[in-house]
Amino acid sequence: MSWEATFNQIVDALLPQLQATEHLKLSLVAEDSQFTRFNRGKVRQTGSVTKGGLDLTLMANQRSANQSLPFTGEKATDWPALIDALQDLRAELSQLPEDPYLVIPSTEATSREVYDGKLPNELVPELMPPLADVDAAGLYAGGKAIRAYADSAGARHWFETDTFTLDYSLFNEDGKAVKGTYAGREWATTAYTEKLAASKQLLEQMAQPRKTVERGQYRTYGSPDAVPYLARKLSWGGISEASLRRGGSALGPLQRCDRTLSPKLSLTEDFSQGQMPRFNSFGELSPLTMPLIQSGTLTNTLVSARTAKEYNIPSTYAEAGEYLRSPVIAPGSLAEADILAALDTGLYLSNLHYLNWSDRPNGRITGMTRYACFWVENGKIVAPIEDLRFDESLYHFWGQGLIDLTESVAFVPEVGSYSYRDLGGLTVPGMLVDGFTYTL
Repeated sequence: MSWEATFNQIVDALLPQLQATEHLKLSLVAEDSQFTRFNRGKVRQTGSVTKGGLDLTLMANQRSANQSLPFTGEKATDWPALIDALQDLRAELSQLPEDPYLVIPSTEATSREVYDGKLPNELVPELMPPLADVDAAGLYAGGKAIRAYADSAGARHWFETDTFTLDYSLFNEDGKAVKGTYAGREWATTAYTEKLAASKQLLEQMAQPRKTVERGQYRTYGSPDAVPYLARKLSWGGISEASLRRGGSALGPLQRCDRTLSPKLSLTEDFSQGQMPRFNSFGELSPLTMPLIQSGTLTNTLVSARTAKEYNIPSTYAEAGEYLRSPVIAPGSLAEADILAALDTGLYLSNLHYLNWSDRPNGRITGMTRYACFWVENGKIVAPIEDLRFDESLYHFWGQGLIDLTESVAFVPEVGSYSYRDLGGLTVPGMLVDGFTYTL
């Protein structure tokens, strides 16, 4: 089955069906994936999923309506459903209110990116042997993922990639866990076993009696698995231009120069890794790289075509939701071998969860520690800790409190698969912070 050929055929057939005042967008998401779930040294569930979905948007007279429908990759099946959907949307449009900021397709940008991978031919012999000596639970998801777009202005984009993600947890006899991920386009047994070895080493440390840490401020190291939970908050009322304009952004004080961030912090939207398509739901093609925060200074924000129209400003080709799609935080100078010595005495955080804004206009984030988090004294891990709640401002942990970032970075994948496998992830270093605040 050639999904790309069928997609192009139905686009070519659909566009002549439009009336003079109509505009159209057609988006495709599809995958051919293998899922394997395991625990306690055994595969419990495995299977493959092949599916696709189309999203058709019709626009006319400053109104728009959309409909989602399955995509089989066979024109004989998909075409009648599309024609029916087009007729339904025409009937619906006249009943809808006008949208003053409706973005009509206007670009003729085109792109085609295809990334071949090397996924395991036989997964179980690669996956399970290194887990034989430990109680492990997890999910492997891998295969081909597709995103495509076409519209009546002539834009047409195709993105296809082979990827895999492995999301796992290792447990000790007391039920305490260490969480990890392994992802990429090429499965490498050596890299996989090294990743597991590091997780197993942390699991051994979890066998010690747990320490209760009193609330207060502590020198803290956040691993590359912990940092993404903080960075993702910038996609929710942070780096969005619409959020800034409406006064609800955590970066408002930075934009107004009321607060500052550390010159050690730089954040870039970077599509050069090929983890995510560069095109967005408006058919625009984003720059290969775009600096957002450079040496602590807010350089660019995420401006969608809709926000650009509403405020009469240039677009930065962001997605409609103005969220981070392929973020990279630049490394620092802290060597991995020196992390514990630099931490000296304080907390080592491997993972976080339940994060939310506690005071978004001032950049305060609250959340919980989880999994392998430790108390460290004199550069040595002493004991795992009881879970703690933190409440801290990004203007502290990425501002005056930021001591350093690690010189190495890690790619931390998105592992969701609720409707389709998520693409992309975050590339981040670990970070060492002075005086991180824990409230209970």
